[in-house]
Amino acid sequence: MADNRNVNNAKAGASTTSPFTINLENFSKRIKALYSHWNQFKNDMWGGSEAFSIATPPRSDDLRYLKSSALNMWLVGYEFPDTIMVFMKKEIHLLCSQKKVSLLQVVKKPARDAVGVEVIMHVKGRNDDGSALMDDILEAVRVESRVDGYDNPIFGTIARETPEGSLLEVWDEKLKNANFQLTDVTNGFSDLFAVKDSVEITNVKKAAYLTSSVLKYFVVPKLEKIIDEEKEVTHSSLTDDTEKVITEPARIKVKLKADNVDICYPPIFQSGGQFDLKPSAQSNDDNLFYDNTGVIICAMGSRYSNYCSNVARTFMIDANSLQIKAYEVLLKAHDAAIAALKPGNKAVDAYLAAVSVVKNEGPEFAPHLTKSAGTGIGLEFRESSLSLNGKNDRILKTGMIFNVSLGFQNLEIETNNPKTQKFSLLLADTVIIGGTAPEVVTSPCTKAAKDVTYSFNDEEEEPLKAKSRPKVSETLSSKATLRSVNHEVSKEELRRQHQATLAQRKNEETARRLAGGGSEGKNHGPLKPSGELIAYKNVNDLPPPRDFMIQVDQKHEAILLPIYGKMVPFHIATVKSVSSQQDTSRTCYIRVIFNVPGAPFAQNDPNLQKFHDSIYVKEVSFHSKDPRHISEVVQSIKTLRRQVASRESEKAERATLVTQEKLQVTGAKFKPIRLSDLWIRPVFGGGGRKLSGSLEAHTNGFRYATSRHDQRVDIMFGNIKHAFFQPAEKEMITLVHFHLHNHIMVGNKKTKDVQFYVEVMDVVQTIGGGKRSAYDPDEIEEEQREKDRKNKINLDFQNFVNRVNDLWGQPQFKSFDLEFDQPLRELGFHGVPHKSSAFIVPTSSCLVELIEMPFVVITLGEIEIVNLERVGLGQKNFDMTIIFKDFKRDVMRIDSIPTSSLDGIKEWLDTTDLKYYESRLNLNWRQILKTITDNPEQFIEDGGWEFLNLEASDSDSDNSQESDQGYVPSDVQSESAASEEEDDDSESLVESEDGDEDDSEEVSEEDEGKTWDELEREASNADKEKGNESDSEDDRKRRKMKAFGKSRPPPRRPGGGGSLPKKARFR
Repeated sequence: MADNRNVNNAKAGASTTSPFTINLENFSKRIKALYSHWNQFKNDMWGGSEAFSIATPPRSDDLRYLKSSALNMWLVGYEFPDTIMVFMKKEIHLLCSQKKVSLLQVVKKPARDAVGVEVIMHVKGRNDDGSALMDDILEAVRVESRVDGYDNPIFGTIARETPEGSLLEVWDEKLKNANFQLTDVTNGFSDLFAVKDSVEITNVKKAAYLTSSVLKYFVVPKLEKIIDEEKEVTHSSLTDDTEKVITEPARIKVKLKADNVDICYPPIFQSGGQFDLKPSAQSNDDNLFYDNTGVIICAMGSRYSNYCSNVARTFMIDANSLQIKAYEVLLKAHDAAIAALKPGNKAVDAYLAAVSVVKNEGPEFAPHLTKSAGTGIGLEFRESSLSLNGKNDRILKTGMIFNVSLGFQNLEIETNNPKTQKFSLLLADTVIIGGTAPEVVTSPCTKAAKDVTYSFNDEEEEPLKAKSRPKVSETLSSKATLRSVNHEVSKEELRRQHQATLAQRKNEETARRLAGGGSEGKNHGPLKPSGELIAYKNVNDLPPPRDFMIQVDQKHEAILLPIYGKMVPFHIATVKSVSSQQDTSRTCYIRVIFNVPGAPFAQNDPNLQKFHDSIYVKEVSFHSKDPRHISEVVQSIKTLRRQVASRESEKAERATLVTQEKLQVTGAKFKPIRLSDLWIRPVFGGGGRKLSGSLEAHTNGFRYATSRHDQRVDIMFGNIKHAFFQPAEKEMITLVHFHLHNHIMVGNKKTKDVQFYVEVMDVVQTIGGGKRSAYDPDEIEEEQREKDRKNKINLDFQNFVNRVNDLWGQPQFKSFDLEFDQPLRELGFHGVPHKSSAFIVPTSSCLVELIEMPFVVITLGEIEIVNLERVGLGQKNFDMTIIFKDFKRDVMRIDSIPTSSLDGIKEWLDTTDLKYYESRLNLNWRQILKTITDNPEQFIEDGGWEFLNLEASDSDSDNSQESDQGYVPSDVQSESAASEEEDDDSESLVESEDGDEDDSEEVSEEDEGKTWDELEREASNADKEKGNESDSEDDRKRRKMKAFGKSRPPPRRPGGGGSLPKKARFR
């Protein structure tokens, strides 16, 4: 139970100086609704009562839901314990203590103005049982009844509430002896509370937000950690921990006041075959059970301002097919029940919709379905008049709120463990009936099957599967056998088999795409010219000459050169370059070279093509005795040319941008999700000091802005292709990164990648060179400060990301399929994607490098194949080439990856269903892709990508040579064969393009019995005998081709022909 029960009770009656006040506007609106409903449904739902009383019992630490307490909170916002309220047509009588009367005095005028009733206060003394005051109230009821013509008034009470405390017991006796006709008015209050107003709906939404946040950000991570670390934790301890988080929202960064928050019931955790799907269930003291086919049910509810919400989820561990089917059927039934909650439908329709799904999808589960699909929820956790069962014909209305709870009880499976032979499933959500469609306010807690099923047996099952397969050691190379133990070999074999399946699928997919012309890619064509070059529209615009000196006109972007006594203007865009030089006689020369037809890079200039028959000035030279003037002129021309070129380049880039929708800024009523003090990459251009800014999430996009009005970037949600969040671990920055569908402008830069980051550590330089002790308190304190700063920044970013993910989970953004992806550091590897080494990390949908610029973001879905190059036994590193489905796009190369990362990369590629090949040399992919696109039919006929299959070509070669021979040890080969291979090796050692490492690998494979020194001496002797130093150029080329051939051994032919195989044309 929560320690903080009936929070509002204590505050309402604490003292006359209580800071809590009654909302008189709400009171006026609701007292009017109460009397209107009473008058309209007096004989139907209110039992014909002419007056009724609400008697609220004393405070209790027990968690309970009473109609009397609900009316107190609904009408005045607080529960008033030990209070009697009597409602009559013209009067309202209140019997309570002096402290409560002082707080309730303010309702007199609003009650008179709203419904024309007088509020009369009866103050009960400390030692008074209130009997005399009760007689006065009952007499007032009789008097009003006689006026209306009734001798025995019909008086309404809440029949199901047993009187508690001396005051209510005396009142109950008075009523029984008052000769009144007593009737039950419970149905009237139930119908009155059924439809919620906007204030009530807001309170329920806040409660639902807290509930779903606790489940998503506390319970689920805690369960995952317990299971991952195999801890023993009891259900009851989980209940206590979760209850503390609900009552202290700040623990999970939920900004709701703890004073307004409480639990609806103690959170429920069940596992180990003992399940109770009733709301009254309790967590026992057994340990959480999470073995194979284990099921864990979590249910919890929280209240905000006394309004309830509820959510329940089922988690399955290594579920079998029956459990998965049962869950999928339950999920469809639950969604069907929610979809049936529409205005005008009956309550029974929701349950019948769920039953229909179960009977159609899994009739064997129908007997185990719960007898109800939930109840109404609000001030009471269970509004029984709104039960979603098979009998309730109540008409649904907009504003009703339901706890839609559906489950299967006591399903059975055949297992050896008694704790898994029986299991139950439960799903519950808080749903508001809207005007057109129901709103699931606990939707941030996902219930998709893939998100609630956990598999922890992959690593254990894989060796078992391998044991059942036939032995494959005979087909593996000897070096693989030497360096691997049996289970590694079998794992590699499983990977090869999967890769073979992927190869077939990939070739079929590529053939279909090539046949449909899908490899053409996007051809944007040349950039449009910004316009015709015009420096001056007429002669009168020319500036006056100044001593026939070279002039630079910044305004008209032109230079004026003195030629034959005239100042001749040239637009700055016609200038190709300008330079100056000084000779020995101190005479300075300036040389201006212009763009003319026929010059490199000038063929596509529309201004040159327009007048291609004209005579052009190619260059001019001037000399001067004033070196300062020449220097100023050259500098001015270069500066002007650079400014114009930058402007035209930016204009051309902007011309190719896709028009974006405008950002809809969130109104002042709703505060946008905000992250402050961020830096942006790429940075804004221009001079001045760099400024940090803030990133805000608005209605349809993000806005980043600094204090300068011209430094602002808008990123629309619809333009985001991938979003990443990378907390600082071994890096110096924490960041969020957006990879876009279409380019945007950041300053004057056109980019598809925008990043916002914070440096988690300050760069500090220690002054005073001595080493500091590891136990230096200042050093320890400094490290702790840095750690705290990093954790705080990571937590702020995580909170921002979580809130944005919740925003993207709303129905209007479902089509964008957006969610922040986090790099998986354990799968990362070092490599050189551009010019410097970086740590490249996979995510669930991409391969990224987000620290060094330029960034690397490769969408896995756009990858055709991956080729691992320079892979060999003696290599310290290798390269990765990524070929995209768009063959017009350049391949992406990541160089110098350590060989120690090879197996991890292979495993990752295989698990993501990416086909990879291996080669011993780097390939000329530009030529290969050109060959494929020029003749796709021939590419398909030749087997598609199988020309890269090194293992297949090696096995073909071996089979052609040794089909009629058994295994022959290397040390009994014929002398001719040995000498031939020795010659090949010596030639490869001399001329191989890849250096000694590849060649040493070849030698070691073919001549395993010799040491490195012996091989080096043999190679040196062979060089001397053959006289390689005096070889001709043709001989060297021939050996170079031969070295390439050794990396891909061609089939040997009986005639001894040495021609290259046909596949070599792709090099």
